Amino acid sequence: MKAVILAGGLGTRLRPFTQVIPKPLLPVGESSVLEIQLLSLKQHGVSQVFIATNHLSELVAAYIGDGSKYALKVEFSKEDEPLGTCGPVSLLRDKLTEPFLLVNGDVLTTLDFRRVYDFAAKVDADLTVVTKEIVTPFEFGQVLGAGDYIEKLQEKPDLKFEILAGIYVLRPALFDTIPYNRPYGIDALICDLLRVGRKVGKYLMHEYWLDIGHRGTYEEAQEAYREHFRALR
Repeated sequence: MKAVILAGGLGTRLRPFTQVIPKPLLPVGESSVLEIQLLSLKQHGVSQVFIATNHLSELVAAYIGDGSKYALKVEFSKEDEPLGTCGPVSLLRDKLTEPFLLVNGDVLTTLDFRRVYDFAAKVDADLTVVTKEIVTPFEFGQVLGAGDYIEKLQEKPDLKFEILAGIYVLRPALFDTIPYNRPYGIDALICDLLRVGRKVGKYLMHEYWLDIGHRGTYEEAQEAYREHFRALR
């Protein structure tokens, strides 16, 4: 299996940390975000990883190297300008000739990537999206009623949302849709496919998942490392 990690973000929500350290190299426990991702992918059968970089790309490439210390083959792709969450794969179209995983560079998860990949191979869709259900506490009581009378009061209900988990499986046929070397988001790809009647697969994950895109969840990642990722090293 092959995978692409999107590691070119500016990490603006994590400043001032990311002004000197690229977000993928931020320390998490005894490791870094990117190293945890690489080892997680390897654990589930990925043998080659392409890392799409932009901000502080030289530091990322120098630290990770060719991937041999992770028992992986790692190559780097550098954007001249930010290309969004889908545009970077267009620069790798000649090397991605089979279905591949696409992973946001700020996601930590215990997801079984092999199971997702096998699921995507069976569905009738060139794009499969991994989703995650999140629960958000609501701080007010919800009033349900008709006219001038209350029928029911639900005290501070939890709100449930199924969100994009930042993990996808793409088939090479999508390179006919993804513009070459132009900013293009995965949300735009999903909408473009649906607009012309093409199917988009969905895989609801139940494993641990954390988006470390801001300081609050970055602090949470330190505890998550001890519980979920320390054994990867």
